[in-house]
Amino acid sequence: MPPAPAPRRRLRDSDLWDSFCRSPVAVLAALLLVLLILTAFFAPWITPQNPYDLAALELWNAEIPPIWTQGGQWPYLLGTDLQGRDMLSAILYGSRASIIIGAASVALSLVVGATLGLVAGYYGGWADSLLMRIGDVLLSMPTMLIAILVSAVAREALPPGWREAGASAVIVLAISLSAWVQYARTVRAQTMVERNKEYVQAARLIRASGRKIMLRHILPNTTTPLLVAATLSFGLGILIEATLSFLGVGMPPEQPSLGTLIRIGNQYLFSGSWWIVVFPALQLCLLVVSINLLGDWLRDALNPKLR
Repeated sequence: MPPAPAPRRRLRDSDLWDSFCRSPVAVLAALLLVLLILTAFFAPWITPQNPYDLAALELWNAEIPPIWTQGGQWPYLLGTDLQGRDMLSAILYGSRASIIIGAASVALSLVVGATLGLVAGYYGGWADSLLMRIGDVLLSMPTMLIAILVSAVAREALPPGWREAGASAVIVLAISLSAWVQYARTVRAQTMVERNKEYVQAARLIRASGRKIMLRHILPNTTTPLLVAATLSFGLGILIEATLSFLGVGMPPEQPSLGTLIRIGNQYLFSGSWWIVVFPALQLCLLVVSINLLGDWLRDALNPKLR
């Protein structure tokens, strides 16, 4: 029997990789996303300042314009804000916070939604009715409204000393509370189709437990729609976090995300300090657009009707 091909070789020979290489938009979006993520996570080594360290800020360096304009100073390539915070450093650190929150919210929503969807689709009955009615109630309310309500209530319920430290966890919980429903519905629909197929019936005949059947046999057949949904939800999670921070119920000013930076800079948009809001907004747009472009390509590449 010939040895199994290495994972890298299998990927290179797959239809998905061929579709990726044939799509210039997907390649460009992937390169841009990788660049944004790498610069965000390597920010401590490539930026001149730690914007989270308030003791390192120098107020006499406030509102320095970008270096290519009159009055620009090295090493503040993109200028500084009202607190003397280097904008490039703040943007990269803020991008890291936004990416982590977006990824964590997708991971939590995916785990909760896939688990509940498997249970509802496999067992049916009252469990299915209860979980889907809860999902209907959550879907009847705007996602942003739920996130704002949960974030505000949770922040007020926490002790004052924990509010800033737990701000990111509260945002992840607020985003995930309604985002799990789409994963649950997707997995439930796929599970209801798969549970009546021969391989599931064979697993039941050999006395396999319901948990084993769901995790080993049914769940792998739901990965394609889950992967597409998770990719698109990643960008949406970043946008929701930015909106919450822009409204003042997200990340605190001492630990700015992209939304916090945009909220601070928006107050000075027409005072001449345009760079304080323009560059964080541009970073947010590039991040979300690159994710959405990859999600659109992945949805088309994994659709068998388009092959």
